[in-house]
Amino acid sequence: MATGERVKMADVARAAGVSVATVSKVVNGRYGIAPATVDRVSAAVAELGYEASLGARSLRSSRTGVLGVLVAEFEPFSTELLKGVSAAMGGTGYELLAWSGGHREDAVGWERRSLARLGGTLIDGAILVTPTVVDAGAGIPVVAVDPHTGPADAPSVDSDNLAGAVLATEHLLGLGHRRIALLSGRQDLESARLREQGFRQAMAAAGVPVDESLVGNGDYRAETAEGPARALLTREDRPTAVFGGNDLMALRTMEVAAGLGLRVPEDLSVVGFDDVPEAVGGTPPLTTIHQPLHEMGAAALDLLVRMLEEPGTRPPDVRMPVSLVERASTAPPS
Repeated sequence: MATGERVKMADVARAAGVSVATVSKVVNGRYGIAPATVDRVSAAVAELGYEASLGARSLRSSRTGVLGVLVAEFEPFSTELLKGVSAAMGGTGYELLAWSGGHREDAVGWERRSLARLGGTLIDGAILVTPTVVDAGAGIPVVAVDPHTGPADAPSVDSDNLAGAVLATEHLLGLGHRRIALLSGRQDLESARLREQGFRQAMAAAGVPVDESLVGNGDYRAETAEGPARALLTREDRPTAVFGGNDLMALRTMEVAAGLGLRVPEDLSVVGFDDVPEAVGGTPPLTTIHQPLHEMGAAALDLLVRMLEEPGTRPPDVRMPVSLVERASTAPPS
């Protein structure tokens, strides 16, 4: 057999000295095969690395034994969730497929396209990360993590975005900052709306008016946050602190500040949201709101497995608490 060719059942049969029908019975766990023959076929399977295709497995049993984690793109937030799902897979009896489906220009509705392609033939159920559409109607169980529009028909997992934004803003206020800017996230995301709401709620509770000219939109991306961050930091009356709606925007804000000769935190305090691994490596390390991303991934997996084991049930939504992680990017205003 040439290097790189897919191992076929006929290759296993040839190596074990049995018929293809016998290999099929062994692979599918059917009875009536002598133990010595089972051992010989199993050894050939292991040696050759044979694995039945997921499509064929699905046709035989209506189940593939595979669960999907579907993301628009692999960025720090979705990658950390994926790590949490992967770590929790042990003992479930399922395998894991990670799929990125949102790279096309018409990114809205990427879940429908992905589920139509994968559902029922390659995966038995799916975890959708920040989906634009939750009720995708794929005919398989679906759990949504941080859905765009908040909780919907499918069970969902998210964190307390409102409370987290209040914590971040109160931290800056407690340090003595009053001229605080906000770089908000994507306006079509419920998480971004809640984080802006929390910012405004904390400012109002402290009796500090929000300067609307200090509220910008960074779209949750570093590259789209750079322009608004630069506009804020080049003003004569620039803010003394910036709350970035996620860590990517906050980290880019610190890079822009450094390029302008501003010191963090001496000249500018910056706080983020998410606590992705990149936050620790910031210059300086980023104060941020910790979302338990690994635990959120594990919780989504638990909901999905429960739905598969108890068809027709809808587990309750899960909302996880957040916490403030103080690092070196925040200090009292000079």
